[in-house]
Amino acid sequence: MVLPKSTEIPHPIGIVIGHEAKVGANVRIQQHVTLGRPIPERSAGYPKVGDGVVIGTGSTVLGDVSVGEDARIGANSVVLNDVCPDTTVVGSPATEIDQSQ
Repeated sequence: MVLPKSTEIPHPIGIVIGHEAKVGANVRIQQHVTLGRPIPERSAGYPKVGDGVVIGTGSTVLGDVSVGEDARIGANSVVLNDVCPDTTVVGSPATEIDQSQ
């Protein structure tokens, strides 16, 4: 796994990125983030993270999911499904929140 030079990791502590995970340009990864498979021996696929994504502290993104461009993943979220571009997801399991208010 080679990260793009534009990847920002301000606190490089406790970060796990599976060898087949894909990370786009200008992605910010906070500390204690995991990008991997839920059960390595039984699961296929790794996360694909689009350009400009922000992944909050303690978040986990598991399985063959896509995180769209400019999406935001809140701290301590567990992402098990695709995330649409330019949206914010939070929680466990992660769900989209309304940013219009």
